[in-house]
Amino acid sequence: MLLYNFIMVLFVFHQVWLLPVLHAVKVSPLIEKVSDHKDFKKLLRTRTNVLVVYTKTATSGDSHLKLLSDVAQTVKGQGTIAWVNCGDSEGRKLCKKVKVDPSSKLTRNCSHLRFHHAFLKDPSGPPLWEENPEAKDVVHLETEKDFRKLLKKEERPILMMFYAPWCGVCKRMQPIFQQAATETKGKYVLAGMNVHPAEFDSLKQEYNVKGYPTFCYFEKGKFLHHYENYGATAKDIADWMKNPQPPQPKTPEVLWSETDSAVFHLTDESFDSFLKEHPAALVMFYAPWCGHCKKMKPEFDEAAEILNKGSPGVLAAVDATVHKAVGDRFKISGFPTVKYFENGEEKYTLPQLRTRDKIIEFLHNPQAPPPPEQSWEDKPSSVSHLGSEDFREALKKKKHALVMFYAPWCPHCKNTVPHFTTAAELFKEDRKIVYAAVDCTKGQNHELCKQEGVEGYPTFNYYNYGKFVEKYNGDRGEAGFTGFMRSLRGRDQEKVVKRKEEL
Repeated sequence: MLLYNFIMVLFVFHQVWLLPVLHAVKVSPLIEKVSDHKDFKKLLRTRTNVLVVYTKTATSGDSHLKLLSDVAQTVKGQGTIAWVNCGDSEGRKLCKKVKVDPSSKLTRNCSHLRFHHAFLKDPSGPPLWEENPEAKDVVHLETEKDFRKLLKKEERPILMMFYAPWCGVCKRMQPIFQQAATETKGKYVLAGMNVHPAEFDSLKQEYNVKGYPTFCYFEKGKFLHHYENYGATAKDIADWMKNPQPPQPKTPEVLWSETDSAVFHLTDESFDSFLKEHPAALVMFYAPWCGHCKKMKPEFDEAAEILNKGSPGVLAAVDATVHKAVGDRFKISGFPTVKYFENGEEKYTLPQLRTRDKIIEFLHNPQAPPPPEQSWEDKPSSVSHLGSEDFREALKKKKHALVMFYAPWCPHCKNTVPHFTTAAELFKEDRKIVYAAVDCTKGQNHELCKQEGVEGYPTFNYYNYGKFVEKYNGDRGEAGFTGFMRSLRGRDQEKVVKRKEEL
């Protein structure tokens, strides 16, 4: 194979891998067969991370085919596998032009390709965990068969780390885990396994792997419990292995008591009749799991106690996750949402009311809220604000795109906006670079954000000509955002210089 990163129709050879054979009829549609030189150049110009396989003929090799098909499926959207058959007339011309000889002795055991789904995602990045010499005391497993074999034969206790290569928490914990493996070597087994690929879905279901990393503790092949200290040091892990205890049960969710509260709790059925009976009502729409709601509940309760002793208005609450008809009717999209109703009609939405004193003050003198702060999208800046309708097309035109997926109400997002905006301003003259933003709460953007793997705000994704490459987990200040882009641009310049030297 050859890894190419193509810029200005120039080639750079990173590493050669040659397979003896592939079966032409059974090639996966995800493996792109190329024979024309123009098509080949176009492929390299428009795709990121292209792994090219050159073969002498188009015969035999079912095992190789399956392996390559699995890799192609795993890196879909992040890398491309192309196949050139040097045995046919057109392919022979192409192989000659790029100076490739499939009969060369530069062949390696193609079973090593099982690692290349990670290699293709980040060919110039750090080595895989299993290739890191400092992780030599971690038992690295590759297949479910290896995992079952370890459980069956190993007498020592095992702490298993199920992870995904792209996971930020996993990356942070890997050096800690490998240090613990070294410190406990001989007494216990600390093992790691990348279970992100779909082939491990049943294994993840079996051990309740719902996020990464997930740690499972085994004794004599039997799973006992999970280890959940994600802030652990190597010493913490080593100490825990001496006396492994199951995670402490989490405190059960405390529901908002309707009997001990001065707040009126409304339902889909009682909502309208309640507003008819109470001409002035401040209603909090909430979700039981919402952290901001939990923080606001005692403030709302205390305000209700005071207001009930003599007030022109009352306080009420609606669990919008249960009473969805009311929530949909008033377009509740975030929690908590506080609305003021007068004579049965909605009058104001009041995001600023979060504390007891402000709630009391408002009900004694209801006033329209201050005008909303100008949205980030409406402020002039060099950030390109995208949505589901133009996201793909806009990014296809940019070599380097750093996209911030956010929610306007998110405090971490608000803190990050000025730094991201400043970084965008610094690179505004570079037509190949864009800093873009997507408001995940707007219109159809919610589905787009879900497709792009957004699980929290803000999330930063890096794209190359519209293709996702990696998540950005660096510093969220101006220096982090600009340093990341400068490193990409510097890498581009180095490649151009190197290719010129090779020519």
